[in-house]
Amino acid sequence: MATMLYRLGRFAFRRRGLVAVLWVLILAAVGGAAATTSSTASTAISIPGTEAQQAFELLEERFPGSTPDGATARVVFQAPEGDTLTDAEHRKTIAKIVADLAEGAQVQQAVDPFQAQSVSRDATIAYTQVTYDGSALELTDATRDALQAAAEKGRDAGLAVEIGGDALLTIPETGATEVIGVLIAAVVLLVTFGSLVAAGLPLATALVGVGISVAVITLLTQTLELDSTTPILATMIGLAVGIDYSLFIVSRYRAELAEGRAPLDAIGRATGTAGSAVVFAGLTVVIALAGLAVVNIPILTKMGFAAAGAVVLAVLVALTLIPALIGMAGKRVLPRKQRDKAAREAAEGKPGAGTRWARFVLRHRVAVLVLGVAGLGVIAIPATNLQLGLPDDSSKPVDTSQRKAYDLISEGFGPGTNGPLVVTVDARGSDDPQAAAAATGKALQGLDNVAMAMPPTFNQAGDTAMITVIPMSAPSSTETEDLVHDIRAEATDLADTTGARILVTGQTAMGIDVSQKLDDALLPYLALVVGLAFVLLVIVFRSLLVPLKAALGFLLSVIAALGAVVAVFQWGWLADLVGVEQTGPIMSLMPIFLVGLVFGLAMDYEVFLVTRMREAYVHGESAQESIVTGFRHGARVVTAAALIMISVFAGFVGSDESMIKMIGFGLAIAVLFDAFVVRMAIVPATLALLGKAAWWLPRPLDKVLPNVDVEGERLQQRLAESDEEVKETVGSPS
Repeated sequence: MATMLYRLGRFAFRRRGLVAVLWVLILAAVGGAAATTSSTASTAISIPGTEAQQAFELLEERFPGSTPDGATARVVFQAPEGDTLTDAEHRKTIAKIVADLAEGAQVQQAVDPFQAQSVSRDATIAYTQVTYDGSALELTDATRDALQAAAEKGRDAGLAVEIGGDALLTIPETGATEVIGVLIAAVVLLVTFGSLVAAGLPLATALVGVGISVAVITLLTQTLELDSTTPILATMIGLAVGIDYSLFIVSRYRAELAEGRAPLDAIGRATGTAGSAVVFAGLTVVIALAGLAVVNIPILTKMGFAAAGAVVLAVLVALTLIPALIGMAGKRVLPRKQRDKAAREAAEGKPGAGTRWARFVLRHRVAVLVLGVAGLGVIAIPATNLQLGLPDDSSKPVDTSQRKAYDLISEGFGPGTNGPLVVTVDARGSDDPQAAAAATGKALQGLDNVAMAMPPTFNQAGDTAMITVIPMSAPSSTETEDLVHDIRAEATDLADTTGARILVTGQTAMGIDVSQKLDDALLPYLALVVGLAFVLLVIVFRSLLVPLKAALGFLLSVIAALGAVVAVFQWGWLADLVGVEQTGPIMSLMPIFLVGLVFGLAMDYEVFLVTRMREAYVHGESAQESIVTGFRHGARVVTAAALIMISVFAGFVGSDESMIKMIGFGLAIAVLFDAFVVRMAIVPATLALLGKAAWWLPRPLDKVLPNVDVEGERLQQRLAESDEEVKETVGSPS
């Protein structure tokens, strides 16, 4: 591996103009194609194997033309204080607004609240549900404008009018905070390298990789029905790993130059050693992201593969474009003071912060280990109270129209009206479909926590009915989840007595099924990802205890990160600081998403830091000395890499999209815990306690495993044997 990458780095250095032009042409080609495409992101969530999905597909089949996956808007009206909506003038205003909405080009149906009986008992609040024949992101600007204009008409007439539902959903956009995160990353790079040229290389290459990734995702959005969050996730991951991977190669190149090597030889060695670590670190991230496919939720699988593609591109860019750009920059990647040999030698004689910290950990290994584990354990405690759910309008900021509409409906009709359940009665196997539906409705009305079971609505064939059930509790509550389970339990008895198949669906039931499916998939996913990565790390480090320690450290950091997410987003601790206006259940996707992403990123630091230790140990240093050497060469760079990742992820905390905000916070805090507590404290303390045993590998296993030579031992032997390559001197290009 190291030898192959050594040659690749030298090739890219020599043919730097060709390599740079090829990447620019690729970026221009896919970027231009993406700019001219009109693809629309998908809002559909398909959950294969769940009852809610089966019922949804049954409704599509038995009620043709109903587009159950179409966008909806709930236009909520509230009378002025002292008035009621039954007043002639207010009733006339509402009728006119509903009639205008019904005439919209994409509107499937809009019913007057007085006809639909969606008026509160005191006649102060009413709502009309507007259904559209396309998804939320397929609605045109004219359709959205018409919806907003209808609300303004009501307000002009003296009514309070708010709009809920997903009709106003828009694609999340990159905001100023994300840009600030990148700027902070640039400052960290500048401080780390002390050279504007060196700081600019990782940023430039990361942006090239992300630009290509996002452009490809945009081109494939409609074909693969990708979610609107997918390009944001690819940007988030691609930026973070792209900067980090390039950072490690540039840093190693500078170290090789500092040892007096010619630029061509230095870039070859840097790509062969640090590049090998980049490849294997990237593989762990790809494994974690691609492994999301085991959950069998298409939207999650597609997001995982898209982000994995961004990581693959980041690796390729780091291995080829970085050597090419270094070839153009020459020794300008070094700060001016380090270009002077005497000043460089004087600076090298002083122990750096990484060396001092490593020696401190070696002296106090037990105390550092206990404090690190105990501290993360305390932070992880809130994770025991984790509640999962899908975000709805109740999680919106309190000043948004969607949240106001949600609160008005709760006030006028009860919280369950915001999340009705749709019970599907498949009566094709029943002798009397009408009687089967009636018996089902009666049984549903008798269940606890049911506010209302509406009369059944039959399809044209008369063999399938829909019964809308309004719970007494809010959609995201545990009481509503219990009700869904109660209905499904009752369905078994009803099937025996009526011959009809009873299924529960609707957004609320879909969310409950998603949470359950993700919960069931978490352990198999962990086993798959950790197992594959463990094998990979055994090959890289040629050790059993080092990969085991890496996996246990990851579990500690990810549980602590989950605890922090629960404390902020569910309990509300420091919510104002993070910009969380409304607490509630944690997004169902969050735990498994956090596990996948954090595992890959955590292994980055493990690979980059410990390979330097392994390299020193292989070249003759003692187990204790190798820890100090690893920190002397790697601590500064790993610290910078972690700060960059934290900055990039934290930039997404400013997003208005709750899912993006939560993922950004979770990843930022997880990297903080993993890099600075686990990898910088717990790992060296554990290795110090293990001593030589850390690098033990059973002899039979040692013979079977391939030697990928990540530390470049065989490469260095080869170079030492080749006088021509060792003595090769190439002047710095102008």
